[in-house]
Amino acid sequence: MGHHPSFLEGLRTQPWPGTHGDGPERAPGPRLAVVGNPENRRVTLFEDAVRAAGLPAPRVVPWTEVLRDGGADFAAEEIVRLDSPGENTEVDRLLRGASDPTRVEGSGRWYAGFTTAVRSLRGGVRLDDPDDLAVLFDKRLCHAVLDAAGVPVPASPTSGPRGAPVRGWDDVRAAMREHRMPRLFVKPAHGSSASGVLAVESGGGGRIRATTSVELAADGDLYNSLRVRRYEREQDIAAIVDALAPDGLHLERWLPKAAQEGRAADLRVVVVAGRVTHAVVRTSRSPLTNLHLGGRRGDLGAVREAVEAAGARWADLLGVCERAAACFPRTLCVGVDLLPAVGWRRAAVGEVNAFGDLLPRLTGLPGSGAEGLDTYAAQVAAVLGDFARHRTGTPHA
Repeated sequence: MGHHPSFLEGLRTQPWPGTHGDGPERAPGPRLAVVGNPENRRVTLFEDAVRAAGLPAPRVVPWTEVLRDGGADFAAEEIVRLDSPGENTEVDRLLRGASDPTRVEGSGRWYAGFTTAVRSLRGGVRLDDPDDLAVLFDKRLCHAVLDAAGVPVPASPTSGPRGAPVRGWDDVRAAMREHRMPRLFVKPAHGSSASGVLAVESGGGGRIRATTSVELAADGDLYNSLRVRRYEREQDIAAIVDALAPDGLHLERWLPKAAQEGRAADLRVVVVAGRVTHAVVRTSRSPLTNLHLGGRRGDLGAVREAVEAAGARWADLLGVCERAAACFPRTLCVGVDLLPAVGWRRAAVGEVNAFGDLLPRLTGLPGSGAEGLDTYAAQVAAVLGDFARHRTGTPHA
């Protein structure tokens, strides 16, 4: 399985606070801090994991303060985790400039504000690298990095900085013709949680259909909805795409996915310190498998059996996720969306998510080293292991 470089490299060689230079036996654990929204369950789950490891509660730095103050400062020895700025109306307003958090538009401004905020953090030892995050939150750049590393990904005409621009629906239609892509996904380049994503399919006689969680209001405004809907009038689909295009769009071939009990299936796979630790199957009757959009958890054991019955190796599918995570070596944890092909023998990577670890109560896979640990506890364990190696000078295995 994979291996991750030390996150504590580059720390000052001075004794950690409280050691008084008396050697490792007097050393406390690492000092942790988290930048997040204090009221959010992501932060509270991480706090719980830190305390459960016998460490003092992490210092919580709110995104609101970072955005209003133009940054934040951390002590050289503080180990700093970043968590999602989502699900907070004020943070969303500061990043996107939108007064209504359910609006879809504004992801380009969000990206500019978020990457600037990440680079405004000063000091500390980072578990999330600013350059990695800038790529992870641009689907066009992320796709190109994965493709260059030989990670299987859906074909895309918009991949990389020299990819074809998408200025509106006419460009999508042209890409469908020129690249023989009658079925494709249209994704906001800086979107998350399926916001603004359209699964577009064309048929004979000029018929077109888009499946999406976007609600198109009568005045042309776009809203996120928890109900997946279908649009079959091309003028409606064009209106949505044209409204999203200024924020940046990414196009990918729609790969037929394997099914479980008649429902399309994919996997969210969490990779911590280079190693797959957790996985969940997501199934849906629509092309969007996100659990908040009506997707439901499937049977992971049945997936593994299907993979092996097809003559493939389960470890090889997980290895695809580790290869994807290895493209971001300075970031402790990513969530990989793995798209198993019909027949279960192969899989491609649809997304790599910087904040893809929100899988409450899910414990680690057998043999992962994270058995009995949730995703947050697995990350704390990785930090503690790295801390111990740094203190004792033990090389990585």
